[in-house]
Amino acid sequence: MSTLRQTADQIISASIQAVLPDEAVRRALKNFHPEGRVFLAAAGKAAWQMAHAAVSALGSVEDGVVVTKYDHVKGDIPDVRCYEAGHPVPDANSFAATGKALELVHGLHPEDTVLFLLSGGGSALFEKPLISGEELQNITGQLLASGADIVEMNTIRKRLSGVKGGRFAQACAPAKVFSIVLSDILGDPLDMIASGPAVPDTSTCEQALAIADKYHLTLSPAAKDLLQQETPKSLDNVTTQITGSVRELCAAAAKASQALGYEPVILTDQLCCEAREAGSFLGSIVRTHAGQGKKLAYIAGGETVVHLTGKGLGGRNQELALAAAPALSGLENCCVFSVGSDGTDGPTDAAGGYVDGQTENALREAGMDVFLTLADNDAYHALQAVEGLIITGATGTNVNDVAVALVE
Repeated sequence: MSTLRQTADQIISASIQAVLPDEAVRRALKNFHPEGRVFLAAAGKAAWQMAHAAVSALGSVEDGVVVTKYDHVKGDIPDVRCYEAGHPVPDANSFAATGKALELVHGLHPEDTVLFLLSGGGSALFEKPLISGEELQNITGQLLASGADIVEMNTIRKRLSGVKGGRFAQACAPAKVFSIVLSDILGDPLDMIASGPAVPDTSTCEQALAIADKYHLTLSPAAKDLLQQETPKSLDNVTTQITGSVRELCAAAAKASQALGYEPVILTDQLCCEAREAGSFLGSIVRTHAGQGKKLAYIAGGETVVHLTGKGLGGRNQELALAAAPALSGLENCCVFSVGSDGTDGPTDAAGGYVDGQTENALREAGMDVFLTLADNDAYHALQAVEGLIITGATGTNVNDVAVALVE
């Protein structure tokens, strides 16, 4: 492994360590002063980690339910039942586990409190569909394939759900809800993070219908009718605290880069364009500044999108990295890498991808063309062939993605 790749891995590790939810949850709990019994519900990719930290800090809870992604439960938590379910498309286990959470909060008293721990991925994992599960999966698949951003997806999904758009908080009443949120959406819009199960919904029916029209969604009459039914616009039993965001992830990447001798430049913490365009742009930045005698680290955080034009395997971070390879071709001591903070990029076991000045030539020798590979959305196999996959395993957090371009 090259020294540059080792440097990249060090920055990745330090960045993710800085945004793990344990300390963030403990910090948020300093404002938690329940009167009676405490029930815990946690949903999202970081749900197990958040619940584990919360129970450790509190000592115990009355009862609890965790719903997280497959292979994300890392052990038992006292008095808490842990379930794994489908992501990014909800499955039968998503529906069943959410049913357990609804049973948990049914019939509570005014002096009870539901500690609701929410993180990215909750839109798929925490779900009680008001249409058939099959149609909900189909609509989610249509939105993913169309390149719809997360806000657009959640505007649709919350209207098809019995728990999203504030409806879970309604189910908890008359009990109080103290919600700790690990943000995975740019700008931290509470009603959009995991589709806002405990937040009044600010989106409108008109917006939902416009999105359905924009992406030519195929909807049943029942689904069309639900898009025209308004969601809760006020909730009086909820207190919410945001902890963790992509800003912290970018700041951590900058700090780690600086510690390794690079001058960090945070370009943005709200990256939201096509993955391959972002990669090409970062590659161009490297090409401009390479060879100027400075060690520079350009950092971009956010969440890009991928339009599916092929049938390959990959994710937005792998596609971003691979798209930077042509601009880096032949350059020494320069690289671009991009990772998802949750450790999973798209439907793969990789967190993201790494490329440097030798990547494009190595791919060519392996009989692969960068542009044809991107057209087939097959970044995973291309990067795998040149040891460019970044594998971290599930990290226990989820605060968007960070891409870094290193220039020496």
